[in-house]
Amino acid sequence: MTVTKKNVKFRAHGLQVAAILNLPEHAEEKRQHPAIVCVHPGSSCKDQTAGIYAEKLAELGYVTIVFDASYQGESEGEPRYAEYPAARIEDIRCAVDYLVTLDYVDDNRIGVLGVCAGGGYAVNAAMTERRIKAVGTVVGANIGRGYREGDPIQVLEEVARQRTAEARGAEPLVTRWIPDSHAEREEAGMTDIDLVGAVDYYRTPRGQSPNSPNKLKFTSTGSIIGFDAFHLADSLLTQPLQIIVGGVQGAFGSYKDGHELYNRAASEKKDLFVIEGASHYDLYDKPGPVSKAVDKLGAFYKENLY
Repeated sequence: MTVTKKNVKFRAHGLQVAAILNLPEHAEEKRQHPAIVCVHPGSSCKDQTAGIYAEKLAELGYVTIVFDASYQGESEGEPRYAEYPAARIEDIRCAVDYLVTLDYVDDNRIGVLGVCAGGGYAVNAAMTERRIKAVGTVVGANIGRGYREGDPIQVLEEVARQRTAEARGAEPLVTRWIPDSHAEREEAGMTDIDLVGAVDYYRTPRGQSPNSPNKLKFTSTGSIIGFDAFHLADSLLTQPLQIIVGGVQGAFGSYKDGHELYNRAASEKKDLFVIEGASHYDLYDKPGPVSKAVDKLGAFYKENLY
């Protein structure tokens, strides 16, 4: 199916959020289409993996919207490069607000799909956004759980010192999500498959984008550490749920998070699909694993949004 892409903007907590609206053929001829909000990973942008899934789902007949998180990419927001979980979740709610203004979208058939940390955000948003009728995750990760591994108290002490310094006039500290190159990664002795995949995807021509510059406002990690994407899933997450993970496990923990989400979710209709032989980053853009994921998602959304 032919897909038309439109660059659009919507407002979220006072900011203009930059997005891509993917329209299936004849979508604007006032037919009431199902729609899906697609949510990108931490450090990512609308032009990368979430955009791939958004386009492929549009090819199946869904109106899809994918956006740059507030404070990141082409969206507004200061300080730049901040990762605020509460803002990310509000971005999703406001994307739904935008969709319901389109006369060719059926506001009773809106779903969400999140990749990596975007999966955790999608789940969390759906708990309190009842206009979301179906929830999908691909290598969905609980970003707070990841940041609490190691020594979170030490990091929070560093965040406290940095906030004080910046309040007194110091330059904002902007750090990096991952090493900037394979050479840097190898020099640091980082060999885990997920870290290798992250550098290969984000820092080489494979997936690199100017809207994903590998920059993170350091003090925003305090908000990440205190966030649990799956908190209250046992009582508030009741929508149909499709979880997709790769069978090859790495340090980012999406395989473990997928199983935890499956066990915690209150959803009566839920499924955990493991794509054997696929790693976390294989499911970002590799044609074989992505095709399997899209086939599963297509069947899931067809059952629950049509």
